[in-house]
Amino acid sequence: MTTLAETVSDSIVITRRNLIKVKRVPDLIVAATLSPIMFVVLFRYVFGGAINLPDGITYAEFLLPGIFAQTVIFGSTITGASLADDMQKGLIDRFRSLPMSRSAVLIGRTVADLGLNAFSIMVMALTGLVVGWRINSSIAGAIGGFLILLVFAYAISWLMALVGLLVRTPEVVNNASFIVIFPLTFIANTFVPLESFPTALRRFAEWNPVSTVTQASRELFGNIPASAPEPAAWSLQNPVLYTLLWAAAILAVFIPLSVRAYLRSTR
Repeated sequence: MTTLAETVSDSIVITRRNLIKVKRVPDLIVAATLSPIMFVVLFRYVFGGAINLPDGITYAEFLLPGIFAQTVIFGSTITGASLADDMQKGLIDRFRSLPMSRSAVLIGRTVADLGLNAFSIMVMALTGLVVGWRINSSIAGAIGGFLILLVFAYAISWLMALVGLLVRTPEVVNNASFIVIFPLTFIANTFVPLESFPTALRRFAEWNPVSTVTQASRELFGNIPASAPEPAAWSLQNPVLYTLLWAAAILAVFIPLSVRAYLRSTR
């Protein structure tokens, strides 16, 4: 039975190992830098002239929080693919033979991926400033906007950790996560206002946590004009609370399930 201090120490070691690996895998570096830049530029100039928005907000200010949300959610799928890859290559068996905390492998993996997501957000934010995005709130509000994105992304990482431990094939993890996450990020207020949605899709989008994490970051960044009408759904009226409730629920369910699946896989 390992102590809390030993678990923290082992988790730091695994986190460092995973971050070092990022530098040595060109695909991860490209995904964390070039892909966010491409998404920001393409969506900004392809959709920018076609979307009708309320007076007082530019499409760049509407778009960037949505791009942030989409990117960190897709970035969280790296957790599942990486765990599946480690299991496929036998690295998990090596960890099992070491005198270390079992949960440290999962904690180190999710924390490292959180760092990669933070780097992606930084790249997108700098690109967004170039294409016209601005933060119109306080420093505290801006920090809160970035933090709520990362908190939600960290919760999704634990969900994907369970998928990676159950599937054990990186290709299947990537394909399965894309099939589920792609529609979730588009049936939301990420790229277009919900008023343009058919009624059934709009109801789903209003309670979709992707919509609320986007709405929460828009509010915290000051990217919603004062003249904008108040949303009808409670979830969008209280996006920060609703998003945090989702994040807490995901963590409460999937941390124990992931640890149990990891222990079962290493027996």
